Amino acid sequence: MKVFTYAIYSASADIIYVGISKDVSQRLAEHNSGKAKFTKSFRPWIVFYSEEFASYSEARSREKQLKASSGKSFLREKLNAFRQRAE
Repeated sequence: MKVFTYAIYSASADIIYVGISKDVSQRLAEHNSGKAKFTKSFRPWIVFYSEEFASYSEARSREKQLKASSGKSFLREKLNAFRQRAE
């Protein structure tokens, strides 16, 4: 089973959200349609980073790492690189 840890970004609020999903595209659509409680106020969202794992427990462990201080710094670097590629 493939499971993804993903990071999405809201430019309107300058917020990064980290989550887990089997289908990142479908989950992004849920975030952008307002179905997710926390993210509905900060639409639109874009996916700028994801990692694939073989199990839910591996993805969950990585999610916790990315939500920690060092993980937030790592994601800000990835976001900055993503923005530069998009320009």
